[in-house]
Amino acid sequence: MKLLVALSARLSRWVLQVACACLAGLGLIVIYGVVMRYVFNDPPAYVEQVALLLVISVAMFGAAAGVRDAGHIGLDSVVKLLPAKARLSCAVIGDLLIMVFAALLVWGGSTMALSTGHDTIPTLGISEAFRYLPPIIAGALIILFSIEHLLALFTHETSAPPWN
Repeated sequence: MKLLVALSARLSRWVLQVACACLAGLGLIVIYGVVMRYVFNDPPAYVEQVALLLVISVAMFGAAAGVRDAGHIGLDSVVKLLPAKARLSCAVIGDLLIMVFAALLVWGGSTMALSTGHDTIPTLGISEAFRYLPPIIAGALIILFSIEHLLALFTHETSAPPWN
């Protein structure tokens, strides 16, 4: 369990850093696009596509880090009123549902990447499959983080925060 916690904490920290870098890059590319369009009247065609890839990356990697940190939306006020066994059941069901969603994210992203791999993003010249890498990676990480949460529930251990 300690190895899984250490691995998950490190992966979560990395994915959070990638999300932050993508967010910073998104801000820079949007500012660049606006300046080029309105100041120099020469808008670059690739700005929109790069911004879209960065938005997808920020959302997916941020979501993965949020799952590791248990920062997702929950109804804790209702669950806290339940008996201990019911609270445990709610936590297990919640993590299982998150895992199902993440598995669907991996499956759907993989399916889309395979079906669009031969197409290219027009202004970037790279494969359309690159759009689906962040959801696939994030989905796999969410599954790993949910497994860690489930093991922690049954072994009564706690996870280290991602920024340790």
